[in-house]
Amino acid sequence: MIFVTVGTQLSFDRLIKAIEKWAIDQNYTDCVFQVGEQGYRPKIGKVFDFISGKEADEYFNNADVVIGHAGMGTILSCLSEGKPLVVMPRLFSLSEHRNDHQLATYMKLKELAGLHPADDESMLADAVNSALAATASQGQLNHKAPPQITDYIKKIVF
Repeated sequence: MIFVTVGTQLSFDRLIKAIEKWAIDQNYTDCVFQVGEQGYRPKIGKVFDFISGKEADEYFNNADVVIGHAGMGTILSCLSEGKPLVVMPRLFSLSEHRNDHQLATYMKLKELAGLHPADDESMLADAVNSALAATASQGQLNHKAPPQITDYIKKIVF
């Protein structure tokens, strides 16, 4: 199962539409989308505006791959739990956020093991396929990120 989350603040239609297209092209229907208030609602999978903490944890824990924006909560959760993450940043130039802090975060962290980066929607299909292939060959990630990495990220962000 793929869990797609855009966080709690804003919708991210460019990401949701690109994942929907990939899923339709691949005939992959086991997707759960958290799209945000007034976000684009894909025609496949389960779709929620928001998901409660307990339910979100359940989808997160059961997901083979998580796909999300470059929000620190999602990144830290995936790194801490050894969950493969496909990450694509929202862009200020496309009016997806109030500034480019997600792009800065993405550029700093995109080389970390377990992250499958997509600079934009043209790279998203390859990133999803890479994450699924890594999951299939390893089960889940065979290790969690070392605490010194997640602790360092928490320190510089919070």
